[in-house]
Amino acid sequence: MRPTDNDPFDLGFDAADEFTTGAADPWRSSAPSLNPAIDGFDDPFADFPPARPGEDAPPPWNPRQTPQTRPAPQPQRAAQPAPAPVVERREQDDGGFEIPAARSAAPAPVYPEALADGGLGEAVIPRITIHAFWSRPETAQLVETAAADRRMARASTIAREGGLEAAVDYYQNQPTPSLVMVETMDGAQRLLHLLDSLAQVCDPGTKVVVIGQTNDIALYRELMRRGVSEYLTQPLSPLQVIRAVGALYADPAAPFIGRQIAFVGAKGGVGASTLAHNFAWAMAEKMETATVLVDLDLAFGTAGLDFNQDPLQGVLDALTQPERLDPVLMDRMMVRCGDRLSLFAAPATLDDDYEIGADAYEEVTQKIRGAAPFVVLDIPHVWNAATRRVLIGSDDLVVVATPDLASLRNAKNIIDLVRAARPNDIPPRLVLNQVGVPGRPEIPVKDFGEALGVQPSLVLPFDPKPYGQAANNGQMLAEVAPKSKAAEGLEHLARLISRREPPAPEKTSIFSGLFKKK
Repeated sequence: MRPTDNDPFDLGFDAADEFTTGAADPWRSSAPSLNPAIDGFDDPFADFPPARPGEDAPPPWNPRQTPQTRPAPQPQRAAQPAPAPVVERREQDDGGFEIPAARSAAPAPVYPEALADGGLGEAVIPRITIHAFWSRPETAQLVETAAADRRMARASTIAREGGLEAAVDYYQNQPTPSLVMVETMDGAQRLLHLLDSLAQVCDPGTKVVVIGQTNDIALYRELMRRGVSEYLTQPLSPLQVIRAVGALYADPAAPFIGRQIAFVGAKGGVGASTLAHNFAWAMAEKMETATVLVDLDLAFGTAGLDFNQDPLQGVLDALTQPERLDPVLMDRMMVRCGDRLSLFAAPATLDDDYEIGADAYEEVTQKIRGAAPFVVLDIPHVWNAATRRVLIGSDDLVVVATPDLASLRNAKNIIDLVRAARPNDIPPRLVLNQVGVPGRPEIPVKDFGEALGVQPSLVLPFDPKPYGQAANNGQMLAEVAPKSKAAEGLEHLARLISRREPPAPEKTSIFSGLFKKK
């Protein structure tokens, strides 16, 4: 008995078998290679029974592809574990700043791997047509859930029963779409034969994703050699499917897609704009990461005032001519508020009615996401198609509320809407602001969170002095009162959303002061 007889991953041949010759190799045949120019050795999967009696062996998948034009193999992304709980500090003196203890780094979504994407945003799938042929009802539900995701809003997805064999029959008389996704329960030989049959009826340029049951590296390599775009194995989650599709259409010229963080107030006057501006400053100065702040309150935006900058027509010019917005023009429109923080200021005038369509907002925000790793949106307290689309399309949503009944009702409406539209994302984060106003009856923080089903990520006390001083001076809270609980709380929120810790300060010698130039 060989020592590997009990190894569940043993495929019955040695690592060098792939490059051996001879009839003793069960994966080889004496038949000539289907495409010797590609690899220079025989096809290890050449001996398989034909799918239909009398049918000749079809050519390899997509014979128009050459080794130079074939996309590089993309290994399957493994499922990420759920984030471990993080025990956070808890302060509660004089009823003020409070961060809930023993809370996870982010509330657990339906699929925890949504939290393990490295902290950046994800691309939206372009306007393509996807046909999915499933063999199991579970896969049909998987495709349906993925198609309903916000990242797939532009794509058109149609699911049909029958798997790979049904796809071969269907495309005998039908044109193929941009992407064909097929599930198969067959073995390697039958799978490859059906794929070769599918290649004969597929139009040039069609991409194929195969969902199989066998986690076999030899089979994976053979599928990639034949031109299959991606091979996925069960179990799968909707996010894995979406990311696999997104990788096929990713723009290689785009270095990254920034994470979009939207701040919205449950009602007017809760301080959402002030917190958004200070949060963006904390991301740039405390987390030391490039950040762009976009003030979308065209008529009454205060970002220019808070950063002591003259309001420009940056956002308005971009929204009225979104097709002209490129990296060079974007850099000219933005105002530099530091080494890492850039500002898209609002005009803050009433000279126009600002009737701008939702498509323009979506196009502009998508382009801005390529300017920095983190993009903070200050959303005005108005409700229209543009607001809905921006909220649903953001990677993180922060809802700012005060502990009163109107805020409770409005925050619940926003959170319920976003949760229903984004089942695969983390839930919106709740920030309770202006807690503890003297003489004002308030809803307790615990009851407020339980009514919404969201534990507050941050609770900030009513402290008008630093807020008023910062606003009147055109400064940030951390500049006016760095030890205030508001400044500490916003830095905590920046760590929570960016999923990183601030860089450690450089260590200096105790004798360094002796050698400073006078």
